[in-house]
Amino acid sequence: MPALPIVVVTGGAGFIGSHTVDRLMESGHRVVVLDNFSTGKRANLARWADNPALHVVTCDVAHGIFAALAPITKQHGPVERIVHLAAQVSVVASIANPLVDMQVNYGGTLHVMEYARATGVKKVAFASSAAVYGDVTELPVREDIHCQPISPYGNHKLASELALDYYASVHNVPTTALRFFNVYGPRQDPSSPYSGVISIFTDRARAGKTLTIFGDGSQTRDFVYVGDVVRAILAAAGDGNSRLIANVGTGGETSVLELARAVNELCGNRSTIEHAPSRAGEILKSRARVDRLRDQLGVVAQTALHDGLKATLA
Repeated sequence: MPALPIVVVTGGAGFIGSHTVDRLMESGHRVVVLDNFSTGKRANLARWADNPALHVVTCDVAHGIFAALAPITKQHGPVERIVHLAAQVSVVASIANPLVDMQVNYGGTLHVMEYARATGVKKVAFASSAAVYGDVTELPVREDIHCQPISPYGNHKLASELALDYYASVHNVPTTALRFFNVYGPRQDPSSPYSGVISIFTDRARAGKTLTIFGDGSQTRDFVYVGDVVRAILAAAGDGNSRLIANVGTGGETSVLELARAVNELCGNRSTIEHAPSRAGEILKSRARVDRLRDQLGVVAQTALHDGLKATLA
């Protein structure tokens, strides 16, 4: 029996990571999840618990990945591809503790790229963020505009993109970076302080609790369903498109107030909506230009917000 191609997913027990693992396992890969379980959950991978093609290793990528992968590659052969999703994902936490954010987000990326360089990995797909842009004056946001992040989180995602480009150009490690806009869907943990607004709103609206909006609610986001994001990740992890940076969004925008009303309506309008002071470091307007996603990676987001919200609530 031929060896299954090995794909490493850092942060693979998390929200986006576990959906990515599902698709890789369904398509016949051997998958190695590296996760420190600070926010990831083993329950997210329960479907594959008895499958010998899944290896779950407790590992903090900020401390390196060579030792964690050595026993698996010794038995099953080299790592072919890496999907690097592990991150500290809270803008607020990055402002409170920029050194930790740097060690996890930029340092973790360097550890992944050093492993890829040393072992001849065929492709690294990296989860960057729309936070690299900062506040923009022109929408939709193009990938080639000048990036001016307004948080340490955005700074370290941008630095990580530059690291990928360095390894691609100097060490010939093929890389693709995906700038995620606002990803939502099942398994997003509403109790986490890093959680997205949709998971928080859906959790509270289900229970009839108040939906709190920071600011006046006019701030907009490009909400993209996790299933569409996973299609982009798998395309990015494939051959070709090295040194590509692509937005992952829908190309549309929804205000936070519109979102709160839509979630409340789907839950039977049981919640009141209230406003709190706006938060430091929060971007006001966000909408992705998605030409590269479509033209270079062949991916178009297909899930309408209403349908995605229904799937998330289910």
